[in-house]
Amino acid sequence: MNTGLKITAYAAALAATFGAAYGVGTGVGPVEEPKKAGHGDHAATPAPAKSPAAADGHAGHEAGATTDTPAAAANLPGGLQISDGGYSLALETPTPAVGKSVLKFSIKDAAGKKVTAFTTEHGKELHFIVASRDLTTFRHLHPVKAADGTWTTPVDLPAAGGYKAFADFKPAAPGAQGLTLGADLAVPGAYAPKAMPPVVPTATVDGYQVRLGGTLDPGKAGELKLTVTKAGKPVTDLEPYLGAYGHLVALRDGDLAYLHVHPNEGGPGPDVSFTATAPSVGTYRLFLDFQHQGKVRTAAFTVTAGGGKSPLPAPAATTSAASEASDGAGGHTHG
Repeated sequence: MNTGLKITAYAAALAATFGAAYGVGTGVGPVEEPKKAGHGDHAATPAPAKSPAAADGHAGHEAGATTDTPAAAANLPGGLQISDGGYSLALETPTPAVGKSVLKFSIKDAAGKKVTAFTTEHGKELHFIVASRDLTTFRHLHPVKAADGTWTTPVDLPAAGGYKAFADFKPAAPGAQGLTLGADLAVPGAYAPKAMPPVVPTATVDGYQVRLGGTLDPGKAGELKLTVTKAGKPVTDLEPYLGAYGHLVALRDGDLAYLHVHPNEGGPGPDVSFTATAPSVGTYRLFLDFQHQGKVRTAAFTVTAGGGKSPLPAPAATTSAASEASDGAGGHTHG
């Protein structure tokens, strides 16, 4: 494998981060179909403001909570809070419209000033994800930063409802830690959130078939292997995307706790292997980005860890997810 494509030690960090928080659990098989929760129709209202190698796990508390102690130090999952370690995710467009719109946001320091200097990681200064609360819509966006620290990106959101935005970054300040912050987005309008897609081992996107194997274990590092084929033939010439042959994001159903993992060392397909640890028993959605023939595609899976019975309550009606009709659950926008 090209040296430039090797991923440094992330999985051990993820296991340490999440395993300490919840205790070591028992490994389980990869899939156990979760019970489908029923949802009623609601009107959305704006929400308030290698070899086992590498997983990038950051930390968080409840959405909207703030703290001056980095959550990574507190051994908590990422993406659950809007502020952490003296930095905050400030959305300037918290209520985008259905369809195509533009999102603007910034990262502010403890003094309320917009941060302009970041450390480049996996080819980007900042990684930005938007997902619906029902986990059927996923957007991995590539915003552009202005000189004053304002980030801008186009986005296409298919329906009204609750979404969550995640900013994954590391400030360039000395001693700064990598963080994943999360903030609510609300797309106004009437909607009916969809049930979680069923647990199946294969996803089809744009003519490609991606098969998931391995386990996602609570409090215990496990290998996830995704195999990419097309027309029954293995795809052996995957192209680098963000410095690797695959990019995986996992979100926990209920609170959207964020796991960000990158592949173990390997070649350009058909297999892409990851090491990941679930922060708790529950149901998760996995979103695999892979690039082939110049285009990035996203394959999505529902998996369970520890039996699939999540201890977390369902999100409130005003912030529950808007869904997207079977569009591969993924989208990429490059600014």
